[in-house]
Amino acid sequence: MTVIRVAVAAYPVDFHPDWAAYEAKVTAWVHDAAAQGAALLVFPEYGALELVSLLPPELHHDVLAMRPALQAWLPDFLDLHARLARQHGVGIVAASYPVAAAGGYVNRAHVIGPDGAVSWQDKLMMTRFEDEEWHISPGHGTRVFELGGVTFGVAICYDSEFPQLARTLAEAGADVLVVPSFTGSRHGYTRVRVGSMARALEGQCYALHAPLIADAAWTYAVEDAHGMSAIYAPADNGLPADGVVAQGEWNAPGWLVHDLDLALTRTVRVDGHVLNWRDRVAAQERPTAPETVTLAVPVRG
Repeated sequence: MTVIRVAVAAYPVDFHPDWAAYEAKVTAWVHDAAAQGAALLVFPEYGALELVSLLPPELHHDVLAMRPALQAWLPDFLDLHARLARQHGVGIVAASYPVAAAGGYVNRAHVIGPDGAVSWQDKLMMTRFEDEEWHISPGHGTRVFELGGVTFGVAICYDSEFPQLARTLAEAGADVLVVPSFTGSRHGYTRVRVGSMARALEGQCYALHAPLIADAAWTYAVEDAHGMSAIYAPADNGLPADGVVAQGEWNAPGWLVHDLDLALTRTVRVDGHVLNWRDRVAAQERPTAPETVTLAVPVRG
């Protein structure tokens, strides 16, 4: 397959009175994307935290206590997404979830295949909030996922700002980099946007940026989130000059549905105006230890 239709979410945080309300929301979102012909659906980082609304009110603003309490809803969360993936025959990168693991908690994006099989990618680089306040631990290892002849990897939010992580995925065969994000300001969104565009440039691949949208004073952690969904590519033959294939509107919830022509990026890798992907090897070997040059201060008479 050289063309895959993707749906990239700008997903809003809502307060849900019960599980049925949450289930109805996710079901409607998946149905909408599938009805538009999408084969891969991407939800944002920490979108699962709207499930905090199902916890006792005293936990809504307690970022440490909400972590163990959320584990009770994880089986239902996974069952729901697996059932919807099977029902519609789609791949889903589910909204990431704080999952108990190895004596702590990781930020995990579950990846569900059209047969309902569940895998995952954990976030590897923690933001200061995750590390210092929330005590979320870094995950270990990376994975690439194959869906209908397309291979993709997941770099959760801050992970997209580190070239080596995305390079590892691309070297394992990823044609597409999936970037679920949660950013509480325009500054944060811009960092992830610029990082994602840079990774698309370096890897000469597509990057899918799925942000969380929130105005949720009833909770703490995802009370405020901003962004717009977007698809990036290298600015080269047959692709947009600004590197933006498609994008939504600022803070506007909804799906961004678009066809990715992988023949374009694969061709650019071997016959583009520049060959960033090929030349990465030389770039790694070329630098030497910098020499410090002192520039003389001019003597003024």
